[in-house]
Amino acid sequence: MAEPVMLKLPDVLRELDMSRPAFYRMRARGHGPRLIKLPNGHIRCRRADLDAWLADLEQTAA
Repeated sequence: MAEPVMLKLPDVLRELDMSRPAFYRMRARGHGPRLIKLPNGHIRCRRADLDAWLADLEQTAA
């Protein structure tokens, strides 16, 4: 089984065309893709989680 693709936070922000403060405000309101905090404190997002979150946004907008 293939390892999941893990995106760094700057990659997620670039894809969403969103600033870090705006992203964290969205997360504080309970929205946004699932994130993983690594033991070293770095944040990662699984590619599949980001894609699922974006697909859910498409469905709710329709």
